[in-house]
Amino acid sequence: MVAAQPTELVAALDIGGTKTAAALVDVGGRLLARAQRPTPATADGATIAAAVTGALRDLAAADPAGWARATAVGIGSAGPVDASVGTVSPVNIPGWRDYPLVTAVSEAAGGLPVVLVGDGVAMAAGEHWQGAARGRSAALCMVVSTGVGGGLVLDGRPYPGPTGNSGHIGHISVDLDGDPCPCGGRGCVERIASGPNIARRALAAGWTPGPDGDDTAAGVAAAARAGDPVALASFDRAAKALAAGIAATATLVEIEAAVIGGGVAAAGELLFAPVRQHLKAYAALSYAADVAVVPAHLGTDAGLIGAAAAAAQKLGLRRFTASG
Repeated sequence: MVAAQPTELVAALDIGGTKTAAALVDVGGRLLARAQRPTPATADGATIAAAVTGALRDLAAADPAGWARATAVGIGSAGPVDASVGTVSPVNIPGWRDYPLVTAVSEAAGGLPVVLVGDGVAMAAGEHWQGAARGRSAALCMVVSTGVGGGLVLDGRPYPGPTGNSGHIGHISVDLDGDPCPCGGRGCVERIASGPNIARRALAAGWTPGPDGDDTAAGVAAAARAGDPVALASFDRAAKALAAGIAATATLVEIEAAVIGGGVAAAGELLFAPVRQHLKAYAALSYAADVAVVPAHLGTDAGLIGAAAAAAQKLGLRRFTASG
């Protein structure tokens, strides 16, 4: 009997404003090895890049045999990104502006091909391959966490767009006279619906954290479950902004579903119920009115699984599939 040959793997990076995660992903979407380092978001560009490449080195050290089978590196990064030239300028990582990330990662990975997409695009690719958007021909997948990102599935395939940013719903303006956003816009979905902004708004309106002192969105969620009206109002405002963004997307590109993941989505029906309710008011046209709003399935692994899927799709690694 001839022994089965090891299958190819893709190394994946999920880069956010708080942490950088790395993993080896197999053709079934399984994560075989992991590594993680904090993202020093306010440091200079080279220091941030050193943390990212350090996570890759940690991954290689954690599973040398698996690393030897890696055929590519997929990167899902906080955005905006510019996949056409391999640079990143994330709103929440001010130390990177037009930073040549693909070059830095390729050098650290020994010359492996590198594919860059926005983190929301990576999440969409992951959820379409192995999660809640599997089998959907058109969907918006959203990450609601420290920021708000998103990606699109169109015609049965993840659609990154020319620069890898398609579906970046967090920076759609839903309040024309709203607060300025760090992106340079005003009244963006992220400025209203992200975790830090849910907490900021509740605190400004007089909410007081409980005995544990948790003044984050998780603390606001706990207070809302207990019936605190200020906490409930802050979550409702976030849900309204998300619903307006989903409705705008559905009106433009006829999505079947909006998949919501990220830390804020852990609030469950506290978030999902008002999103669905407000969506009825904003998505008035018949073809946009029936969008299903569902929780993501892959949790914090969506970005890693999706970065691998996006790389495999771009590079034509046929043993991987973004459609299941």
